[in-house]
Amino acid sequence: MNILLWHVHGSWTTAFVQGPHTYLVPVTPDRGPDGRGRARTFAWPDSVRERTPEELRRAPVDLVVLQRPHEAELAERWLGGRRPGRDIPAVYLEHNAPDGAVPDTRHPCADRRDLVLVHVTHFNRLFWDSGTTRTEVIEHGIVDPGHRYTGSLARAAVVVNEPLRRGRTVGTDLLPALAEAAPLDVFGMRTEGLADRLGLSARACRTADLPQRDLHEAMAQRRVYLHPVRWTSLGLSLLEAMHLGMPVVALATTEAAEAVPPGCGVLSNRPEVLAGALRRYLAEPDAAAEDGGRARQAALGRYGLKRFLADWESLITEVAA
Repeated sequence: MNILLWHVHGSWTTAFVQGPHTYLVPVTPDRGPDGRGRARTFAWPDSVRERTPEELRRAPVDLVVLQRPHEAELAERWLGGRRPGRDIPAVYLEHNAPDGAVPDTRHPCADRRDLVLVHVTHFNRLFWDSGTTRTEVIEHGIVDPGHRYTGSLARAAVVVNEPLRRGRTVGTDLLPALAEAAPLDVFGMRTEGLADRLGLSARACRTADLPQRDLHEAMAQRRVYLHPVRWTSLGLSLLEAMHLGMPVVALATTEAAEAVPPGCGVLSNRPEVLAGALRRYLAEPDAAAEDGGRARQAALGRYGLKRFLADWESLITEVAA
């Protein structure tokens, strides 16, 4: 089966393209947001094939996976007038929790009968108003990076993109107080200047933008994973940290309370409780390793790649029939 999808979310797509199909990824000369092509920092199989808009006009496509509101019009134009959901089976994958007036936020695909709206968490499905559109939940799956945890560095790892721009949404304002409990290493895109903006010393807060192949190794060297995000769907970096065998300290918001069972870390909406947990893990490396081991088993059980691909295969078979 030929499945058309845009390269929007590298980590999610890395798991999705491990399936048994051929995956057509649009590519444009500028490799901009609508034509990134194959990933350059993730390992994707040969079944992921780049196609220009001109090539897509003639390409056989059995299913379109939409991920952004404007992709339906883009797909129709690039596919030579074939309309997702009408001429070609389609699903809309929603990665994000709603913004704005959250309890009343209408999804762009609300009240549509020509496609299936797929959420990545039950929290998302609950909070989006999807009207009469059929909705399904297929929870995240992770390509297992292996149990790499050493915890040799008495520091906390944080993974967040653009912490200065996103601010309170990702808990940037919480970092100064938490850095008093454990020195932080913040990994992600556009993290430069974070320590200066927060008034933190170079020891209290270090930043680095690492390619995916190096990120997991760096995370696993840190004693604990800190997830200070207030509002997100469910950070894949949190699930990756658990797969690595890291104990997690996180805000008990959105889907985190479901993803991190008791004994795998500490979840709380009280910053002082999170700070206490960071201090404890730094002081007790054996306890950190034990909780991290349980975190890995929990993540493998709920967010393993086999379950993820099986869930998607079931839906794909039904929708494309």
